[in-house]
Amino acid sequence: MVTTNEFSHVVKISEVGNHSRNLRLSADEAARNGLMARFDLAALDNLEAEISLKHEADAVIATGRFTASLAQFCIATHDPVPAKLDEAIHIQFIAEPTSNGEVELELAPEDCDTMFHDGQTIDLGEAVAQSMGLALNPYPRSPEAEKILRAAGVKSEEDVAPVGALAGLKDLLAKK
Repeated sequence: MVTTNEFSHVVKISEVGNHSRNLRLSADEAARNGLMARFDLAALDNLEAEISLKHEADAVIATGRFTASLAQFCIATHDPVPAKLDEAIHIQFIAEPTSNGEVELELAPEDCDTMFHDGQTIDLGEAVAQSMGLALNPYPRSPEAEKILRAAGVKSEEDVAPVGALAGLKDLLAKK
């Protein structure tokens, strides 16, 4: 079922037709403010997408790209960390399963970007918003982060040495 969200752009499935349909989405200020709150962003200056829709068997396939200029909060300093995203989109919209009980779906790797629709509409804006959320850096760091993390006792990967059974693994891999 499609729900209202910050960056909603609902398309009727019946309007997709037999040929591909091209759409351009751009988040307005209200949508960007809502997405900033949802994804805990310091800023979201723009979010745009160019998407082509087409029917393929029982699914609607959305392909294209989205771009975003944003800033995330540093994990150590809470300072804004600017980022520019330019990511491909390939999403398959399929009908929501109709079952009274629990449904177990097995997804192959090519099915991982699958979203459900209600049989009538798809929400491309929500698909773009979720794609942006997945593309965000999970650990954004400002230039001052390393110094603050070291002072707090957090070790870098270079400072950590394997122990026990894994201690000689690095040397063994280097010999191959």
